[in-house]
Order: sequence, then structure tokens, then C-alpha cells
Amino acid sequence: MASHIVGYPRMGPKRELKFALESFWDGKSTAEDLQKVAADLRSSIWKQMSDAGIKYIPSNTFSYYDQVLDTTAMLGAVPARYNWNGGEIGFDTYFSMARGNASVPAMEMTKWFDTNYHFIVPELGPDVKFSYASHKAVTEYKEAKALGVDTVPVFVGPVSYLLLSKPAKGVEKTFDLLSLLDKILPIYKEVIAELKEAGATWIQFDEATLVKDLEPYQLEAFTKAYSALESACSGLNVIVATYFADVPAEAFKTLTSLPGVSGYTFDLVRGEKTLGLIKSSFPSGKYLFAGVVDGRNIWANDLAGSLTVLKSLEGIVGKDKLVVSTSCSLLHTAVDLVNETKLDDEIKSWLAFAAQKVVEVNALAKALAGQKDEAYFSANAAAQASRKSSPRVTNEAVQKAAAALRGSDHRRATNVSARLDAQQKKLNLPILPTTTIGSFPQTIELRRVRREYKAKKISEEEYVKAIKEEISKVVQLQEELDIDVLVHGEPERNDMVEYFGEQLSGFAFTANGWVQSYGSRCVKPPIIYGDVSRPKAMTVFWSSMAQEMTKRPMKGMLTGPVTILNWSFVRNDQPRFETCYQIALAIKDEVEDLEKAGITVIQIDEAALREGLPLRKAEHAFYLDWAVHSFRITNVGVADTTQIHTHMCYSNFNDIIHSIINMDADVITIENSRSDEKLLSVFREGVKYGAGIGPGVYDIHSPRIPSMEEIHDRINKMLAVLETNILWVNPDCGLKTRKYGEVKPALQNMVAAAKKLRAELASAK
Repeated sequence: MASHIVGYPRMGPKRELKFALESFWDGKSTAEDLQKVAADLRSSIWKQMSDAGIKYIPSNTFSYYDQVLDTTAMLGAVPARYNWNGGEIGFDTYFSMARGNASVPAMEMTKWFDTNYHFIVPELGPDVKFSYASHKAVTEYKEAKALGVDTVPVFVGPVSYLLLSKPAKGVEKTFDLLSLLDKILPIYKEVIAELKEAGATWIQFDEATLVKDLEPYQLEAFTKAYSALESACSGLNVIVATYFADVPAEAFKTLTSLPGVSGYTFDLVRGEKTLGLIKSSFPSGKYLFAGVVDGRNIWANDLAGSLTVLKSLEGIVGKDKLVVSTSCSLLHTAVDLVNETKLDDEIKSWLAFAAQKVVEVNALAKALAGQKDEAYFSANAAAQASRKSSPRVTNEAVQKAAAALRGSDHRRATNVSARLDAQQKKLNLPILPTTTIGSFPQTIELRRVRREYKAKKISEEEYVKAIKEEISKVVQLQEELDIDVLVHGEPERNDMVEYFGEQLSGFAFTANGWVQSYGSRCVKPPIIYGDVSRPKAMTVFWSSMAQEMTKRPMKGMLTGPVTILNWSFVRNDQPRFETCYQIALAIKDEVEDLEKAGITVIQIDEAALREGLPLRKAEHAFYLDWAVHSFRITNVGVADTTQIHTHMCYSNFNDIIHSIINMDADVITIENSRSDEKLLSVFREGVKYGAGIGPGVYDIHSPRIPSMEEIHDRINKMLAVLETNILWVNPDCGLKTRKYGEVKPALQNMVAAAKKLRAELASAK
């Protein structure tokens, strides 16, 4: 019985790639240094899977930034602004597309389906000249083969690549991206030919868009693409992989009828309904790669339950055609539980990170082949039982309070227009008020202070003194820049979710459970293992301290319940909405304590609300109902004069704009600049927004510093579709990943642009 891994984490167990990338970007190391770190990581990953007994080991899943950007490079689809002149794409062009450079902005970045991973959105149009411009897939296949590991090269499938793209600037928004299929398939054929020549016998195309709601013409594109590739793939076994949700019946029919395809990968964790389609209409003679090991969460697999499912499938597809697999790439989970020395033994026994999931996959494959490891399965069964019965998982008072929430919609009694009037009388802000999103640069010194405090190398008194000095510096800088509504910069927080999770019951934390979010940016999601409550205030001390340093409004900074949920590894033993309601009640307590402490502006970030939207439209309404309700619960009890902000970033918001309005926040700041201001199109189309809104005026994920004129122009575009009295001026997102040398001039230009427009508006009256 064979085993298969869809993909594997790239950063390394100690984030080796992150540090190598940042060293290279800062000019402290060479391209050769970076390539050496990358090669060592790939080698160790392939060896680990080979030693574990995995038969179908992936290659070309490693990336210096993002697998979609790698595909853009392979196809030579470089936007003209990067001045690429052909040939093999090097780091300069590659990283300019990802991060921008001194003269041109980066390409748009958005969420990969409903995950917290981000990809770089291809910009395409009828005039793009595609060419085979990156030989990475073939190079990595040969590299693995030289190490004695025969791999399965993995690609973003041609149809999904186009469906995930967007029309380039200047191209009609109605342009049919699938019309480019005939132009990109020849390049896929070139790559396939080189892989066959190098000795490849299997190849995998990830066509994850098949789980979405597709039109008939889009489904036809898959048939067209794989018909065109059939002769090129002759002699190869072709896998088409789907993941993250059920495959709809029509898409399943299309997928399982594709010519030249040997097998299919299905997510049987998040796509349980797909099991019914497999049992009723799986084609004979094809391989089924059964994704029974969860690639997106960190809970140990219920091996007995999975084995039962696999045995039922074995009777349908045949013993020799069933392959045990992960549900999706392990990119979305932490690397290795072995690195966790501080987790207590009970919780640790409930978990499996990527390295452990590889072992689970192989153990299931062996068990199907009659070589069941009885001791391993018994230990797993004991851990499953322990988790179900542990008293630390359940808090009856919390469950009762959350259950009581369902009888009300928790909406503030006064409408937003009246609240804004009351708030303006208290805050006395100018038109086009300026603010930032929350965090300021996290310096090496600041990280050292937090690290030493956690390690008990400095006292609490020394820690508070150091953080207070940092807050004072950030407040003083904002006052010098003449920003209207201030933030304290969040120097006490390494991560916006981790910080709150550490102070809430029902959460556990890892030392090295890092997961890639984008590029070199890694996050360490908390683990929600039990019922959630707030034992004591979490932010009041720091926010009050910061407010005492200034007469200007100081935002209290919180992370919202939906974002805490979506950016954590969430317990899988109760519905997600129940856990979200519990978190909402905890944040509600914090909001009310901040208000009592005199904080008049409170920001409750819901950066990940859109991210959690289900991939199928039929499931949207239920999710949005409980997600928006959860946000409203947090602030239903505050006075009209307390201004509630929220923040969202790096997703497509246009399709949920009415739900955003329904959140009933007083002010929303929202990513806008990196996505070519497509957010504004929803207002051009007639949607009326009556609350305060701050579409981002510059991209903080790029080191590029925007000019005052550029920001002025961007605000003017906003004023064409939004009322002057509701528009705020702010960056796209928090500033923690930037350096002060970038932040100061960018904010200076932002404030100058706002002031210039105020003067222009005043003189026009």
C-alpha cells in the first residue's frame, strides 16, 4: 500500500529560510548563501520523507516566496514595469514582483483560498508574451534524483493558475483569462518534456479551484487543457490534486473524466461529502489518493477512524489503486513536534505536526497492507480518549454563556450616523483624520527585551520600563508627525493573535510551531484546545499608560474573535462558531474594561474575517451570520461616544461588503493600495457606506516609500466615491515588518498629503 504527501513546509524547523531570505534582502549575504540554505532544506525534507517510507514524495513545492509566483516566473509572465528583458528569471526580478523595489510597487497579494497563506496574484492580459523563463521544477527534480530520491514534481495546474489571476492594469476587467490557456500550455509541455527526459514517471497538477463554484465554461477549460496535454504526458502518470473542500458533483464528473490522468487527490477531512461521490462514481482503473490526514490542523489523526474509511475505499478502487495521502500540503501546519519542549505531555500527546503527519500517513498505508503497528495505533487510541475525557477541555459556565448568545443579534442601540456625531463632539478630529493600523517597527532591541523577559533574564520591572520607553518613543514620533489618532505601537506583542491567546484560558502555545504566512513572514498560531475565557484584563495597563502620554486620542488595540479563531489551530471537537462566540465574550469583557479606563477609541481587528469565508457560496450566509454576530457581541455594551474601529487586510472584500456594513463598526480601515484600489469599485457601483472608512493609502508589505503626490492622488480617487466626512487616511496595515527608515518618511508623506487635501477642500468651499 502506497503513501503520498501533497506538499511540505518550506521555512525549516528553525525558520532557516526566513533568516536566509531576510539576510539576502538586507544585503548581508549573497545569492549563493541563500541558495545553499534552500538546497540543504530541500535535501533534509526529501530524506525525511524517504526515510519515513513515503512512496510519492513531492518536489517543486519549495519556494523562495510563493508557488503561484514560481508559476508566473516559469511562464515568463512578468509585468512590464519590472523591465525584465527575457532569459532565466533571477532573484532581482522575482523579488521585485513579490516585494516591489525603490521605483515600482509589488504585485497584489491575497489569501490562498480560505487559509492564512498569501500568494502573489498574476497580472495577465491579451498582450502578455509567455516564455519558459524558470527551470526550477526540472532543476529540483534532478537535485532530488541525485540524492537518490525519485520525486513527483508538483505544479499549480494551468486552469487554476488562470482562474487565480487578474486582468493587468489597463486590461478590461471583463477580459476572459481562460482565453490565455492556449498560450500557456506550450510552456507546460516544454517543462513536461524536460522532466520526462530527466526520468520523471509521475507529475502532479494542483487544480484546487475545482472545489469552488465554477461555471460550465470554466469546467470545460479543464477538459480542454488536459486534452491538449495528453500527448505531452504520454508515458507519465498524472495526478490532479484538489483540496480544502468538497468537490461539487459536476466538477467531480469533469475531473474524473479528464483524459491522460492516472489519479486524483481528494481532501477527505474538509471534503467529507466527496466520499459519497467516490463511492458512487469513481472511475475504474484510476488511482485514488485519499487525503485522510489533515494538512491544515495540528491534531493527531484518529487512526482507527481513518483506517475504517480507507478500508471502505479499498473495496471500491482496489488495493493496488488506493494511496494514503494528506488532505492538502503540510505547508499550513507547523514543522515538527520534536522541537516542542515546553508543551505539557497531555496536550502534546493530542498533536501531530508535519513530521508526525508523514509518519501517520505511512502507518496507515502499512496497516492497510497488513503491517499494522499495534503499539503505535494503541498509543494513538489512548491519546484520542484522553482528549475526549480531559477536564481541562470543558468549562460549563463558558458553554452556558455562549449558548445564551443566540437569542439576540447584539446590535448597538443608536445608528452609526448618530454615534459618529457624538464621537466627533468628543474627539474633535479634522476632516480626513490620519491614523495608523496599530503596530510600529519591531526592532532587534525590542525583540531582545521580550525574549529576555520570557526567559526570566530580566525582571518584570525592567521589562515594563523598557516597553514604556518604546511606547513613549512611538507616541512622540506620531505627535511630531502630527498624526491625529495615535497607537501605542504594540511593543509588548510579538504577534497579534499569540499575545491574546497567551492570556486566555483554553489556549496552548508552542515554542517553534511556526507557519509561513507569506514570503519570510511566519506566524505561530496558538492552539485552542478547550473552552475559552478571560481570567483578567489583557491590554488595559499598556493602553492606559500610552493615553497618559498624550492629549490626542489613543486607540486601544484588540484582535477580534473571528481573527483569533481563523489564525489559530482550532479544536475540531465542536463547531467553529461555538468557539468563536466564546472568544467574543472574552473580548467583550476587555472592550468594556478599556472604556472604563478612559480609552475612547478602540480598534477590534478582524483582519481574517474574509479569509474564513467558505469556498462554496451556499455556505457563505451561515458563516457570515455568526462571524459578524461575533464581532458585534464584542462592542454592543459601549457608549455612543466610544468609537469602535475595525481593520481588514489582503482579501477580496467586494463580495462581502454588505456583511462588512452589517458589522456596524464606527470606522473600518481596510487594505486597498496593493490591490489596485479594487475596493473602491464597489462604491463606484453604488454601494452606500455611512460609517467612517480608511482604505489604505500605501502598501506596508513593500520597502518602497510612496511620495506625497502619489498618496495625494490616491486619496483624491477615494474622495470621488466616498464622502469627505467619513474618509480616514491610513496605511494598508500595521508597520511591524518595516524599518523606521521606511516608516518615518512614508508617514510624513501621508500626513502631508492629508493636510494638502484639507487645504484644497477648504479653499474650494
